[in-house]
Amino acid sequence: QSSLILFSLNKFTNPLEVPSYLEECLKGNSVGLLSDAGCPGVADPGAEVVKIAHRKNIKVIPLVGPSSILLAMMSSGMNGQNFAFNGYLPIEKGARKSKIKQLERRSFDENQSQLFIETPYRNEKLFIDLKATLTPTTNLCIAADITLPSEYIKTLMVKDWKNQQPDLHKKPAIFIIHKD
Repeated sequence: QSSLILFSLNKFTNPLEVPSYLEECLKGNSVGLLSDAGCPGVADPGAEVVKIAHRKNIKVIPLVGPSSILLAMMSSGMNGQNFAFNGYLPIEKGARKSKIKQLERRSFDENQSQLFIETPYRNEKLFIDLKATLTPTTNLCIAADITLPSEYIKTLMVKDWKNQQPDLHKKPAIFIIHKD
């Protein structure tokens, strides 16, 4: 008879509980780390479990699975030789616009595609700020609902996004900018 023990790991998890998630490994049993959206440990709190596993000399074996970050990069048409994932941008409007300009400058200076995400219910506000803040010739890719039937992936210059309004509300999305 087999049993399955599940632990939840999110922003509400008490950090002191996390090391106990690996107790089965210390007994010689294998455990798995799953993510409900994306790839475990990449833009995911699972990285903390993996860090603890390394400290405890527990062998970590990554398995192949979909990563929305890489799938978005692959389908963007932007520089896949040099890119950076920046996670979430600041929530406060002024700080967010400042960060957008900083990433645009970095993209141009280093010929580096800049990837970032937003909470699905704030995607539309971020999209509005991107159109208002980026220069018209900066490329912007929006990749939403990757691998779902409603998948939407499109790359245009910011000036060409001005009259477009894709439905991004409550959809997981990745944004990529690259300024040539």
